[in-house]
Amino acid sequence: MAEILSSPQNPKIKELLALEKESRERKARGLFVVEGRREFERAVAAGFEPVTVFVREGEAEAASADFVVTSRLYEKIAYRGGTEGIVAILKARKTSLAQLHLSPTPLILVLESVEKPGNLGAVLRSADAAGVDAVLVCDPLTDLYNPNLVRASLGAVFSVPVVACTSEAACAWLKAHGIAILTAQLQDSERYYETDMVRPTALVFGTEDKGLSDFWREQADAHIRIPMAGMMDSLNVSVSAAVLAFEAVRQRNLKNLQR
Repeated sequence: MAEILSSPQNPKIKELLALEKESRERKARGLFVVEGRREFERAVAAGFEPVTVFVREGEAEAASADFVVTSRLYEKIAYRGGTEGIVAILKARKTSLAQLHLSPTPLILVLESVEKPGNLGAVLRSADAAGVDAVLVCDPLTDLYNPNLVRASLGAVFSVPVVACTSEAACAWLKAHGIAILTAQLQDSERYYETDMVRPTALVFGTEDKGLSDFWREQADAHIRIPMAGMMDSLNVSVSAAVLAFEAVRQRNLKNLQR
């Protein structure tokens, strides 16, 4: 029978809270926190190994939990409300460029210096939906296991291969695999639907405030843009990624129908 915890001073609860709040702690220990039944099940289905599972008292999963926590304590450890009574510590996993398995015509999303966990999480949801081969996070400014990122991705951070690396390493890898580099930018660009995305393609996005660095602009095979009909000159990076990723899907589906 699982031990029942009621005090926030319990060492296991202190460990959990430290992993939730501190990126340094997550990186040092190779552990991270998942909250919610859906996210937990998706992590386990993707092969992530649970270390400690906490379940709120009264939940059906309590019988198989490592620890059962009182409802009052659960309110203190839960990162957000309405998470179905499950919080778990899992082992982190680091994927390298060499470990990626690509389809015959890969579609890759590249994010340069992404800072907001919510944006990256939303991009991963779109990447999962579009069947993207991988997301490369270049020179990241956010922790890939930040609780906000896990939450925003709805577990897509577990289903989509994600690699954190330098821009130089990503670019060299893309070129070595014959993947065309298309940078999303306003300057010197053509409309995205006039650009071939049927070929092996990497779509590269910069930050909303600074855009892409000169490095990626200079390495690109083509510069593309999403036409703006109103006064705005840009979209949120997660929206841009979704638009361009599904344009690639559309072009590829159209080609298949024409065969």
